[in-house]
Amino acid sequence: MRTLMSMTRTIRQNILTVLLLVLAASVVRGQDNDMAEIKERELEAVRDKISTLKTSMDRRASERDRITGELQSAEVSIAEKRSNLKELERQRDFSEKKKADLDARLKAGEAELAAESAQLESQVVAAYTSGSQERLKLLLNQHDPATLGRLMTYYRYMSEFRGENIASVNNHIAELSDLRTQAEIEENRLAGLARARYAELTDLNSGQEKRQSLLVTLKSQIAQEGSEIERLAAEEQDLARLIAELTSILSDYPITSEEPFGTLQGKLTWPIAGRLLHDFGQPRAGGMKWNGVVLSAPRGQEVRVIYHGRIVFSDWLAGMGLIVIVEHGDGFMTLYGYNETTLKSAGDWVAPGDVIATVGDSGGQQQTGLYFEVRQGTKPLNPRNWVSRQPGTG
Repeated sequence: MRTLMSMTRTIRQNILTVLLLVLAASVVRGQDNDMAEIKERELEAVRDKISTLKTSMDRRASERDRITGELQSAEVSIAEKRSNLKELERQRDFSEKKKADLDARLKAGEAELAAESAQLESQVVAAYTSGSQERLKLLLNQHDPATLGRLMTYYRYMSEFRGENIASVNNHIAELSDLRTQAEIEENRLAGLARARYAELTDLNSGQEKRQSLLVTLKSQIAQEGSEIERLAAEEQDLARLIAELTSILSDYPITSEEPFGTLQGKLTWPIAGRLLHDFGQPRAGGMKWNGVVLSAPRGQEVRVIYHGRIVFSDWLAGMGLIVIVEHGDGFMTLYGYNETTLKSAGDWVAPGDVIATVGDSGGQQQTGLYFEVRQGTKPLNPRNWVSRQPGTG
């Protein structure tokens, strides 16, 4: 009796323990969901602050120089067209592969249908040649019941085989009809993609012509007013102000990493493989100096982030064009400018080697390349002290 009571008590305790664990798990899941919602709201708040900051900077830039605002609109539009073209090309490649597969299946199906049709045709000709009366005479002339039975079985098998052959031919005809319909759909889709691509290319060419016209106007304006130094100084102040504001906005959202960015001097990989055009500290117009490096590279080459971090800015900025800024923690940031397209948005997390942009000439540059900069707070650092490895060398 005591043993039974003890077992009952143990079962109750086990059930209670399971219930408590289930309850605790549900509480933890609820807390995780609540935390995820809080983080999402915080992220949206950060994005809103950065968007407000960008709007303010755009307004100041347009007030300072109308051509800069027009150049921004033209280059952002060009970037969108290039992104659209890449997506259209991706869809075209997919559709062409699908169309080729359908064509191959259609060709194989037609060959099978031709073989089955020829076989059926030979059976029909043989049946017509022999005729039903010849078969009847053959059967009536058989006096051996066993032979007669074998002949009846043979004719039954032949009839069934012919029926199956006819059914198979009909099925193949239906399948081929479906394949032709699918192939026609893909053909129409490819034609539509070609038209869309032509329209995008036309718009892209118009945008590039407008951009070139703006650059000519800008160059003429600088020559007449001698304002290149003032322009460079204003653009550098804009970038410094942006970095300072971003640092302030993100101070409540620190990044933690197993290996802090500050310990990685000389261990990181360049974002692209390219020829050095301008080096850190080299003089610019009016006694100003380069705060980063400019690497020459072909248009469209992938730009890869050098370390773990969070995208804090991905937009157009005067002088920098389409720029991506990545925060790495402890006040360290890396900047990637002059891009053709940007592939990440503010708030996205990235890992070393992730593609974040493609090389371009935005910001009014005369040739394609990448502007790359390392900062701690608002202080520019020499990228060569941090990056030594060439892409693909491990």
